[in-house]
Amino acid sequence: MSKREDDRCGRKLKTEAEDCVNPDSSVIAAFKVFQQELDTKHDKHERLVKISRDVTIESKRTIFLLHRVTSVPDVEELLTEADVKLDAVRQKIGQIAEELKGEDLHQFHRAFTPGIQEYVEAVSFHHFIRHRTLISLEEINARLVFMRENKGEGEVACVLTFQITPTDYLLGVADLTGELMRMCISSVGNGDIDTPFQLSGFLRQIHDGFSYIGNTGPYEVSKKLHTLRQSLGKVEDACYTLRVRGSEIPKHMLADVFTSRAATHLDPDEPMV
Repeated sequence: MSKREDDRCGRKLKTEAEDCVNPDSSVIAAFKVFQQELDTKHDKHERLVKISRDVTIESKRTIFLLHRVTSVPDVEELLTEADVKLDAVRQKIGQIAEELKGEDLHQFHRAFTPGIQEYVEAVSFHHFIRHRTLISLEEINARLVFMRENKGEGEVACVLTFQITPTDYLLGVADLTGELMRMCISSVGNGDIDTPFQLSGFLRQIHDGFSYIGNTGPYEVSKKLHTLRQSLGKVEDACYTLRVRGSEIPKHMLADVFTSRAATHLDPDEPMV
């Protein structure tokens, strides 16, 4: 039988099957309901992915802005500009909260978790620059409260909240260590030899905290430990060089020296993440 005859037979069987279907069947009606529910969830998932992508982009732009802190004369002005950008990011997260209203967060968590992790990284970087401490999960969530006006006349405004999960918080903090390592190298390149030692102690505290979690925490968190150790190693290497050979190396060459040393002192036995 030729391919054309196979196609003709297939269409004939499909038509006969459709003719045998009773549109008033309770089974067909139930599956139509299932179809509508799945289509609705798929559309919501796609909207959340798009919002998460916007959150990621704006959070990265905020991080790039904050890295200028080592070279600008007015740090407070830069932090204020970053505050404005973070407020815009929070409005995007408010859109996520609207989409999740009345829904199970965990059904859609994978759709928006990349953007939330990037936001945690940005807001914790901003907090560290201003206060030299690690922002807590409670402090982050306290800023994610949104007022939304109901469309109906005479109805009061509703309050929406978004709660970042502990796992997303930990993953964002783990990514923060990479930004602090870059801040360390930039600081040395600009002649600041005090910031690397502050960053070294802070990163050591974060590393110790993650070590307490170890392999008992979520799988994604344990995967970040390698990157965290790399960042800590580079910062400690920079502090060692400053302490031992800082007076021998011209300030304008320190950043190049640290970059080259970091590239040759990675542990080849540890797997890459």
